Amino acid sequence: MTDKLASSLVGLFGGLTTIAFGKEIVIFIISMIPILELRGGLIAASLLDVNPIVSFFVCFLGNIIPIPLILWFITPIFTKLKRGKLFKRMVEKLESKALSKKEKIEKYEFWGLLLFIGIPLPGTGAWTGCLIAAMLDMDKKKSFLAAILGVFLAGIIMMFVSFGFLKGIIN
Repeated sequence: MTDKLASSLVGLFGGLTTIAFGKEIVIFIISMIPILELRGGLIAASLLDVNPIVSFFVCFLGNIIPIPLILWFITPIFTKLKRGKLFKRMVEKLESKALSKKEKIEKYEFWGLLLFIGIPLPGTGAWTGCLIAAMLDMDKKKSFLAAILGVFLAGIIMMFVSFGFLKGIIN
């Protein structure tokens, strides 16, 4: 699923690839998007033939930018959004979905969060992991460090998948 979404976004942002650093801008934006994150950014980078080392750092930066915003501000934002009728159901659904995965993080805290974010499986990643950490009121500094290390781990794993295994299938 991630590869199809990344591929679609590469097509959507295709015009950017013709400008200087356009490919890097595309993978940076993809890496900031929930669900896709660094995983999708690295797949897109592979499809766009961006240098693997450059890709890693661009996608890593794109994926970690939302982390502090989620950890420190998502709970008050959700509280305000739930007061109105327009977003209440959507926020409650997001909270419910995130909390359904909390056991994986709650039991091991720092290491649980790091592995939840770092092992690239469907439904995991920095956005979901940090949302759960914020909702569980985990220590923000430790959560921030666990999230950054988790994104780094996911990046290493996805480098092998995107530029090794996936590239071998495509070529």
